[in-house]
Amino acid sequence: MRLDKFLCDCNLGTRSQIKKDIKAGLVTVNDQAARRPEQHIDEKEDTVCYKGQICTYEPYVYYMLHKPAGVVSATEDQHDQTVLDLLGEDRRNDLFPVGRLDKDTEGLLLITNDGVLAHELLSPSKHVEKEYECHLEKTFDEEQKVRLEQGVDIGEKSLTKPAVVRVLDDKKIILTITEGKFHQVKRMLHTVGNEVTYLKRIRMGTLMLDSELPRGGYRRLTEEEKERLGENK
Repeated sequence: MRLDKFLCDCNLGTRSQIKKDIKAGLVTVNDQAARRPEQHIDEKEDTVCYKGQICTYEPYVYYMLHKPAGVVSATEDQHDQTVLDLLGEDRRNDLFPVGRLDKDTEGLLLITNDGVLAHELLSPSKHVEKEYECHLEKTFDEEQKVRLEQGVDIGEKSLTKPAVVRVLDDKKIILTITEGKFHQVKRMLHTVGNEVTYLKRIRMGTLMLDSELPRGGYRRLTEEEKERLGENK
């Protein structure tokens, strides 16, 4: 791996800044000054120090983000704040959100650079569960519950797969689905004669939204969370 890429992946600065620092003699490889950004290193064996501090390389990183409303699930956007903007100094060029939440939808979003895991979590054939807290415009009744649990016509080639519904009160439910069609939850509730007024994803597969994580907040996944997610690979 190139030395400048290694340091960028360690989230130590932009590529241009890293190159300047290397040329300025602020980086050593195995206690030897390194002044060429293109120098190749073995990220598993070589000891790289930046400004006197040993750099630890992580090939994959995983963040749980509590997405607030008004932020878009994209890597960049010319008009709106993105979920990656919320990472601040932890942002890396190779990070991306796993799946999307609508701009007005809140809740759990996984941010990573692990493309294999993302594919497994999003693949339709894997039937990974997504769980949502839904606040509704109208009273939710047994007929709506039965229809959602049987699958409904939202204008696709086939009915939605059967959902799991847990009623919290007359206008609030927990809905679990195994698909990820465009605006699916809102379209499902519209089809049964109701409308979603607030939507929050609280679970994706084995990953539960941390109840102590504020809107806009994020944290690294725990080793246990990563291990359980890794079972999808």
